[in-house]
Amino acid sequence: MPSSEQTYENRTFKGTDPFGGEALRREFSGCTFKECDLREKRIAVAVFSDCTFRDCDLSNAVISGCSFRCVAFEGCKLVGVAFAKVNHLLLEWTFNKCKLELCSFEGLKMRGTRFAGCVLQEVDFTGADLTGADFTGSDLRQTRFHRTILEKADFTQAARYYIDPAENRLKGARFSYPGVLSLLAPFGVKVE
Repeated sequence: MPSSEQTYENRTFKGTDPFGGEALRREFSGCTFKECDLREKRIAVAVFSDCTFRDCDLSNAVISGCSFRCVAFEGCKLVGVAFAKVNHLLLEWTFNKCKLELCSFEGLKMRGTRFAGCVLQEVDFTGADLTGADFTGSDLRQTRFHRTILEKADFTQAARYYIDPAENRLKGARFSYPGVLSLLAPFGVKVE
């Protein structure tokens, strides 16, 4: 098994075991992960800066204490990942055309995060700060927003979301018709 403390710069990783086991206390800068199978991998206290994950499967990966700075997830599958355990400092990431299912972002400060064209199913954003987040064109089926800050968030062309305006902060959030009508659902209002 390789040393647990390693630094990688401007490298491309592919395959089923790009870390050679668990990724513990490793630093990745300017790296690209292509079609990597990271299912059920343990990734702890790792630092990812200016990295891209493209067409990777991170289902049930155990991610704890990791830092994500300027990281892009593109076309990735993320099922059952507890992102709430990542390092909260300098957290900056984007998700483009990803499938996120049964993931938790509970309590994270994720201002300006993009979830463009994603499928988010049963994702938990309880207590998260998503000020200025972009959900353009995303499917938010059974995604949980509770005590979530959604001010200036963009939900245009987003579908199947349920947001209770009495439980979340929505000032300046953008919605498109007819999806915006779902904001009335908590009040039992019928629109004809």
